[in-house]
Amino acid sequence: MDFGIFTEQIRRGSTQGQWFQELLDLADAGEQWGLDVVWLAEMLVNPARSVLSAPLLVASWIVARTRRLRVGTAVQLLPLNHPLRVAGEVATLDHLSHGRFDFGIGRSGGPRAYDALGVPYEESQARFFEALEIILTGWKGEPFSYEGKFYRFRDATVTPRPYQQPHPPVRMAATTAETFPHVGRMGLPIFVGLRGMATPELAVCVKRYRAAWREAGHPGEGDVCLRIPVYAAPTEKAALEEPEETIMYYFQRQADLTRAPLGRAGTGPAERRVTQAKTLSTLSYPEVLETKVAFGTGPSLVDRLTQLREELGLNGVAAELNPGGLLPMEQEKRSLQIMTREVMPAFK
Repeated sequence: MDFGIFTEQIRRGSTQGQWFQELLDLADAGEQWGLDVVWLAEMLVNPARSVLSAPLLVASWIVARTRRLRVGTAVQLLPLNHPLRVAGEVATLDHLSHGRFDFGIGRSGGPRAYDALGVPYEESQARFFEALEIILTGWKGEPFSYEGKFYRFRDATVTPRPYQQPHPPVRMAATTAETFPHVGRMGLPIFVGLRGMATPELAVCVKRYRAAWREAGHPGEGDVCLRIPVYAAPTEKAALEEPEETIMYYFQRQADLTRAPLGRAGTGPAERRVTQAKTLSTLSYPEVLETKVAFGTGPSLVDRLTQLREELGLNGVAAELNPGGLLPMEQEKRSLQIMTREVMPAFK
């Protein structure tokens, strides 16, 4: 399995400048300790939660100070960026990193950034697929024209061509049951999570993804990366007690975020959102430990991730080391150290 860290949340009490420095410190430690990849969210106009409004710029800074570590987006919001510009910027970053970039894509489950930029959220899915088609075509490096609902141009050529051939790995976020077989038919790796689904439900969706992958004739079995909160400590007691406040805050916030777009066009069935929000808001801490996270000592994390790999057929993990933003940097870095030194070797 590949091991990465997912970064998004600004630490409570830190300045914006401190957060960027702490991110670079984590990337430097990941480079030194053998971490595979750093995943960067794209989070616009939400300073209480994140300052990652320009993940490609941050990725370029990380690859400039490392030699081995891969960097990726998780995820770039395709409907909010012109696809020709994104294609050129990603290809440029692919060259600057000598092929150490992974392109994670999605459209976001909430309309906040869409409202700020004046893009109707109900258009997000259609815009996403138009943008993806343009980017993949543009990376061929040949002149092409496009006539879609949202994007129209003639005789455009994306330059440079990507360093990786035919292009950087493209990985798509899948959060609803109907998305999984669609992404499988497209032949794209996926990000998955346990926030909106229990493990058995997610396992069924992953099986449908892999079945659609095979039916479409793609080689292999697909590729599944699980985004999951991870906390590691030297003792089981510390591993279970220390992250309780931050993770309970995190899931309560997720419940609120799930409720917020109710009634908005393009946000999916209201009944599904209501059910998910109720589940998230009523989770007890023992239920969180059992069903939503991976907390423990090095050996117990090996057991937990082995269980998840077997149940979900995982190819990778994107660890959220401080999802609620309430943990100090020292504890977040300790989790990274234990994960890389005591957990990763069991899966390599």
